[in-house]
Amino acid sequence: MVAILLVLVYAATSFVVYDGVGSLTGACDPQDAANTPAAYSVRPGYDQAIADANLMPAPQDITFASRDPGMPGAKLAGWWIPQDATSPSAAPAVILVHGIYSCRREANVLVPAGMLHRAGFSVLLMDLRDHGDSEGDDRRFSGGTEEHLDVLGAYDWVVAQGVPADRIGVLGMSIGSMTALIAGGQEPGIAAVWADSAATTMDIAMGNFVVDQLKDPTGLSRFLVPGAMVWARLVAADELGKYNPIEELDAYGGRSVAFVHGALDPVLPSSMALTLHDRAVAAGATTPDAWIVAGAAHTEAVFMDPAGYEQRLVAFFSAALGAP
Repeated sequence: MVAILLVLVYAATSFVVYDGVGSLTGACDPQDAANTPAAYSVRPGYDQAIADANLMPAPQDITFASRDPGMPGAKLAGWWIPQDATSPSAAPAVILVHGIYSCRREANVLVPAGMLHRAGFSVLLMDLRDHGDSEGDDRRFSGGTEEHLDVLGAYDWVVAQGVPADRIGVLGMSIGSMTALIAGGQEPGIAAVWADSAATTMDIAMGNFVVDQLKDPTGLSRFLVPGAMVWARLVAADELGKYNPIEELDAYGGRSVAFVHGALDPVLPSSMALTLHDRAVAAGATTPDAWIVAGAAHTEAVFMDPAGYEQRLVAFFSAALGAP
């Protein structure tokens, strides 16, 4: 009876964790709701001058389809800001992917987009399914198993504009960086990926995220993650650990990938960037040294060292995609 009770308690508690972490409202954070590429604000505590230096022209509102056959007809939302609207194929392009519970309106994707656009790149900022202005399927996070198909849908859209495949890259933030790495692993046409604050595997990312959300100093709540992953399969048919960034890197031979991480990241330790970098090197990828940014927490590198971020970001994509 005690054993049965413990199993039931574990099952119930792990469901609460899954439901809390995996449920999506679909809305942007209210702090970001009014942001556009032409006028946006940074979160409190960051320097507004960083945003003001990286404004962009008014974007083209676009919709595109995911590669996911389970979402026929669903529309994903994006902003397309080409260098030359009359000749979209003239410049290399970068797709920017936000993190979980976020959207394309958050400054941590708008700032690097502005840096790239000012340097001569076309940029596409997208909302993943069940986020922002995009339609969705079940309001559940799937650990990149479905979301990476949204990134590939954005990639297909950019290719359809005439941009050569070898001149298209992807930039991801947090969970968006993990999704970007998975997309690159599954689509060899993606020439380069910039991964900011990525984790090695989805189960580790979820475990650390649960510990952080619950403010659990013991870390014991991490043991609820396997149960939560089972609930994901039962409730939404999502296999959260099907794709893991560190394994996807094995397909990056001959392509470019870069890793950036805040030294003070309380959720995903910066050591993960070093581990991912070593795996990319072993796979034969072209990759600069992992950049660990002093004084930066999760996805804060672009705010803590904007000049260094811009220099490295533009240099990386110029080398990988061809200088604009």
